Amino acid sequence: MVRGVTIAQGSPAHSLFQSLSAFRQQWPGGGFSWDSRLFCVASSFSADLESDARSAVMQVFRFQWNSRAVRTAPEPIQEIAEVVGGLRSDQILVATEPNETLMAYGLWWPWGDDVTISFRIGLSGLSAARYEDDFRELYGVFAY
Repeated sequence: MVRGVTIAQGSPAHSLFQSLSAFRQQWPGGGFSWDSRLFCVASSFSADLESDARSAVMQVFRFQWNSRAVRTAPEPIQEIAEVVGGLRSDQILVATEPNETLMAYGLWWPWGDDVTISFRIGLSGLSAARYEDDFRELYGVFAY
């Protein structure tokens, strides 16, 4: 059961939300806020937590692309990269199993100051809008 979120067992979103819930519990970076520009949740954290944060990310988001590899990524990944304005050389786009129905993606964005890193998480796919409220509730954020 995902805290506060009621998604039918056996639905395409159930296992995804279970993974996102486990990720939320392991996340060392503190709280999340809503990024209204990119329609995703975001957490900024100290670079001192980078190793723990990367470990948490890689347990759920098993696919990753950098600015070069994204050019040959599956189409849904390329679309995400385009929507967020592309990737700089130090940025990484990660995702659960890439597909057109429903997936979660993450954006690993160092600030360039060697002090702070942001990690953003969003939903993508044909069913993403259906689960947006549940997603926000899971991370305790609401759009304004």
